[in-house]
Amino acid sequence: MSFPAIMVLLVAITGLIWLVDRFWLAPKRKVNDSEPAIVEYAKSFFPILLLVLVIRSFIAEPFRIPSESMLPTLHVGDFILVNKFSYGVRLPVINTKILDTGSPERGDVMVFRYPKQPEIDYIKRVIGLPGDKVGYFNKTLYINGQEVKTELVDKPSEMLGTIAPRVQLKHEFLDADGHEIFLDPQRHSMEGEVTVPEGHYFVMGDNRDNSNDSRVWGTVPEENLVGKAFFVWMSWDWNQGGLVWSRVGSSIN
Repeated sequence: MSFPAIMVLLVAITGLIWLVDRFWLAPKRKVNDSEPAIVEYAKSFFPILLLVLVIRSFIAEPFRIPSESMLPTLHVGDFILVNKFSYGVRLPVINTKILDTGSPERGDVMVFRYPKQPEIDYIKRVIGLPGDKVGYFNKTLYINGQEVKTELVDKPSEMLGTIAPRVQLKHEFLDADGHEIFLDPQRHSMEGEVTVPEGHYFVMGDNRDNSNDSRVWGTVPEENLVGKAFFVWMSWDWNQGGLVWSRVGSSIN
């Protein structure tokens, strides 16, 4: 059972116990009788559980980055917040949209439910919008026939020794501000061109030669969207066993 389903179930159980006591059991109790323990626990936990459910379902939800597919933007061990309001308000568990608040934009770092296994959450960058023609050839991205420009940049000193020397750090101008990507000249990338269907999005990892993304398994349907990643609230280096202070509090671009 998924975490949202567990939360909904707990809120329902504690809320039901509180309601039954409030309108049926409490009026029948004698003045000096104490509340049953289960009622006390339900009344204590119900508002807390409800608040957590509302925040996680409709406002922001925390996630942990488990892989290197979004390097250099996101590191393994980053703990991020995802804006659940960006792409529409959805009911928990059934994921039905009840309020349209916006749509993904090209360049967004987006969390979504993996189309092949919807119980698993993925995070990638939005490359193609509905109707776009996306091409990827010779490690170069094309949107609607136009090449997306890149420029080679120097790798910061903290990256030296953590990635292979041959790996290139480039700034890709997918949107006005652009973002950084990794390219490995010695590693093969899947190439091709696809037109993004209506109601779908084409996504790729910033670690272009080490990412399982739309080049492999196709586009992301709108109903699988979870939210827009916007903030790193904590980062833990599992190899060094310590907090990475330089990444705490950084925004995600």
